[in-house]
Amino acid sequence: MNKPKITIHYCVLCQWLLRSGWLAQELLSTFGSDLAEVSLAPASKGIFQIFFNDKLIWCRVQDSGFPEAKELKRRVRDQLDPSRDLGHIDKHQS
Repeated sequence: MNKPKITIHYCVLCQWLLRSGWLAQELLSTFGSDLAEVSLAPASKGIFQIFFNDKLIWCRVQDSGFPEAKELKRRVRDQLDPSRDLGHIDKHQS
């Protein structure tokens, strides 16, 4: 089975590189061995989108802002392995 790829498209002009890098680090710390890669893709025009393979799982415009790490981890988990327990993240849902 091929491992999935996560791609974070971020607006360079808006200076969202640090936010993107931090989210990539969070995903790698949680799902590292289960992912083929987490990549950062420079974009423009206010773009901030996250793809699981070719499926859009976060869009700044549609989702009204940026994801918290725990919400992004839930969305990745739901694509990767819905039965996976994320520990304290799952126990403190609001």
